[in-house]
Amino acid sequence: MGSRLTGSIRAKKAVPAYRMHRAREWVQGLLEMQQRAGDSLEFIENVKIDLFPDEVYVFTPRGDILELPKGSCGIDFAYAVHTDIGNHCVAARVSNQLVPLSEPLESGATIEIVTSPTGRPSPSWLNWVVTARARTHIRHFLKDQRRDDSLALGKNLLDRALMAHDTRLSAIDDATMHTALASLGKADIDALVIDVALGNTLPHIAVAHLTNRYDDAAVSGEGATLGIRGTEGVGVAYAKCCCPLPGDAIQGYLGQERGLVVHRDSCRNLVDLREQRDRLMSLHWDEDIDRTYPVGLRVQVENRRGMIAVLATRLSSIGLNIERIATQNKDIQFTFVDLELQVSSRIHLARVMKRIRIIEGVLKVTRSARR
Repeated sequence: MGSRLTGSIRAKKAVPAYRMHRAREWVQGLLEMQQRAGDSLEFIENVKIDLFPDEVYVFTPRGDILELPKGSCGIDFAYAVHTDIGNHCVAARVSNQLVPLSEPLESGATIEIVTSPTGRPSPSWLNWVVTARARTHIRHFLKDQRRDDSLALGKNLLDRALMAHDTRLSAIDDATMHTALASLGKADIDALVIDVALGNTLPHIAVAHLTNRYDDAAVSGEGATLGIRGTEGVGVAYAKCCCPLPGDAIQGYLGQERGLVVHRDSCRNLVDLREQRDRLMSLHWDEDIDRTYPVGLRVQVENRRGMIAVLATRLSSIGLNIERIATQNKDIQFTFVDLELQVSSRIHLARVMKRIRIIEGVLKVTRSARR
């Protein structure tokens, strides 16, 4: 083991001298513990003790040593290895055991990062990472992703509104575009498109300038229905108050700085929002949607031991994972169990609810908002 460790350090020539010195001290400590340990189990327990309280030293699969701040997780490690690995990591394998990316690392572990071409950073990662490098790269990626998503959404919204005038954004001539941008105070077409996506400039107002029509028809906000594919990224959000699913009748609300928020047509919050008709969008679900959406369920069950386990087992048997579960006692006899699940459509949800209703001890199942 000693030759492997010292060889690994020798390979890291790019590491600053002070870090190499700290790493050598750590490795020397490991060697001394190995010599003093009575058996392998005792040695492993000793390795778990952090020799430097403010850092952790972990191994790459090739045996190289990386120094990270205490509390670092798999995401910190991934970005320390390479930015592309960090941007596409989906899980971490710690000493051959698959663990969540958020799990803190301990000194002495060998870390292997699992990546996927479709993997990408999530805003929640900022709650887990501790290194400045990881935090900077995550924020940079999210900023670029938000810009790309906003450009795509903004163009769709403008094209939708322009269809009422039998034209498209690509058909607007340069002179008209320049005049419209100047009137709207936008530096370029990208700035206008992004502002439309974020709700800072309403589509029909932009269209009025792009078509030189300022009558009631031009500023009514009406146009072709916008299709939701589920791949719009951060430019489109799904309201937590009603959890819309493919198959639900939906409407969109273009909130300022929030982008397009999708609601079920029956959502109570739309009652107030309908007073702002110029910000409402007619939406429909695209035919080809291949993803899942979060939805809340409230299950009323008999207040007896083991009901939670029965519910979890039944949902697991049909291939569903419980994202969140909470209980609320109604009275001595009955309990409410609030679940958050991922389903693909309204039809899928109906099948799940049917399977839950036939469980002994379940009295009622209703769809609810996520909590």
